[in-house]
Amino acid sequence: MHGWERSGLEFCSGRLTMTSTENCGNVLADLPIPIVGAPMAGGPTTVDLVTAVSGAGALGFLAGATISPAAIRYAVAGVRDQGVERFGVNVFVPEPSFTPDYAALRAYRHRLSPVAAALGAQVPDVVDGVSDYAAKVDVLVDSRVPWLSFTFGLPRLVDVARLKEVHTQVVVTVTSPHDARDAADRGADYLVVQGPLAGGHRSTFSVGTEPPDIELRVLLDKVSQVTSLPLIAAGGVSTGADVAQLLNAGASAVAVGTLLLRCPEAGTHPVRRDALADPRFTTTVVTRAFSGRPARGLSNLFHREFNRYAPAAYPEVNTMTGPLREAAMHAANADMTNVWAGAGYRSARADPAADVIKRLWDEAQRHLANPGS
Repeated sequence: MHGWERSGLEFCSGRLTMTSTENCGNVLADLPIPIVGAPMAGGPTTVDLVTAVSGAGALGFLAGATISPAAIRYAVAGVRDQGVERFGVNVFVPEPSFTPDYAALRAYRHRLSPVAAALGAQVPDVVDGVSDYAAKVDVLVDSRVPWLSFTFGLPRLVDVARLKEVHTQVVVTVTSPHDARDAADRGADYLVVQGPLAGGHRSTFSVGTEPPDIELRVLLDKVSQVTSLPLIAAGGVSTGADVAQLLNAGASAVAVGTLLLRCPEAGTHPVRRDALADPRFTTTVVTRAFSGRPARGLSNLFHREFNRYAPAAYPEVNTMTGPLREAAMHAANADMTNVWAGAGYRSARADPAADVIKRLWDEAQRHLANPGS
């Protein structure tokens, strides 16, 4: 059974809705285009990008992971001020039981310090990460956002209950069947199934876990064997053919992020935006060097020099490298900052987001109508 059903090209369970999952099978049912604009923290996702994606008929997500609760409230209001009510927000779940290796963090700081100094920056002292996650959830419950997705772990049961009381759809990003089962048991309404080619952070539930390398379509099949929840496929999507294949493989919708990085509505830093089109950068890699968590980005000098030494510690490593990365961007040095991107980054164009979404869906429809094409 596919995650979507066709009568011609009219979707039922392949569209997204803000109602419960009782109607129409797995009911992602009201979205004209079964594509999700993935949340991209650190600047790329903006209010304008979300409204453009949702306005095109897809579903845009704000990135709330690295901004304050007040900034999240402001961004949510900004989306609604533009007349958009079909949107979501993403947050990162902290790992309360994890204790970083402080000796390894101090050693990493020592290695980074000369590089930072050469860029006119300093590496901050090692400090415990401080999370404002609970305050963000409070804001999002109060704001009654239509969708809320969680990365790096599961929301608390009490938070799931609060969100359901205000009719917020709860989404959890998973990288394995085991995590998918746990997310379903926790009360998730939908799952984002993140494959190995996804740009940015892999949504492992523990900072020390190495992400599985299971091809996305295979992972979709494995996840569908442990839960009947609707699945949103994510990772390495660069063409309409990819979208069609994933819908045929059981996804109810498909998420894209990297394809939107060069859109004019995106807040991608110019240094990173240019790097995505720079022939000097030829591949992507999964690295801990910048944040302490596995994340896919352009392979550059910083990764090659420091990944082997980076401890598994988030957000501590992310905080330590922050000033260095900012200084590198100020110096227009893409070799010394993170440029998160999925494996299909060469397909990203500097076109309006609505054009990207519509072109992707038009191509997908042709493949759905003619499976052999």
